[in-house]
Amino acid sequence: MKGISEECGRMKADKRRIFSLMPQYISKTDYFGPRDAIMSGVLRHPKSKEKSIHMRNKQKGFSLIELLIVVAIILIIAAIAIPNLIRSKMAANEASAVASIRTINTAEVVYSTTYSVASVFSVLLKDLGDGAGTCATVPPIATNACLVDNVLAQNGIPANSGKSGYLFTYANPAAGTYTINADPVTPNSSGVRGFFANETLVIRVANPAPATVASNPL
Repeated sequence: MKGISEECGRMKADKRRIFSLMPQYISKTDYFGPRDAIMSGVLRHPKSKEKSIHMRNKQKGFSLIELLIVVAIILIIAAIAIPNLIRSKMAANEASAVASIRTINTAEVVYSTTYSVASVFSVLLKDLGDGAGTCATVPPIATNACLVDNVLAQNGIPANSGKSGYLFTYANPAAGTYTINADPVTPNSSGVRGFFANETLVIRVANPAPATVASNPL
């Protein structure tokens, strides 16, 4: 019995010594023995918790490899999409140029049957438009026929800057004749093909521009 009492006394002394050395880590209710107390103190150390939070925060970003992969994918998509976008834009500009020439051909037919002038057709492209801005209030005349929109009549706004990526060149070389050329403002960028028409009303095309009276019909 005396030996048991002495052993209990030593254990109590060890318990008091441990609590006095590590009061910030454990409490009496957490104590199950010297080894458990030490392990509990290590696991509950405030610096360990801060380190864990810091590591978790560091893992929220992207690695360099992940960023490089994303950039590579974007570059591949751009390399595929941009040329297709340019080709689509050029095709749309060419279609607009053909439509504009058809509009001019129709306007010239109406002009020749409406106005009795020596040239038969309009002397200038702008004569087919509403340069005076009076079509809504004043009857059309030979030099302000109100047959095409002003953007086309002036070859773009500002004047001679082109319409939908194409420049239109109009001429009336002799009575009863006219020619109209549509060529890209920036070859291989705003368009590739050139278009031509005259009093025959046949639209001709050449690749690359410009087209002439000898070019193939569209």
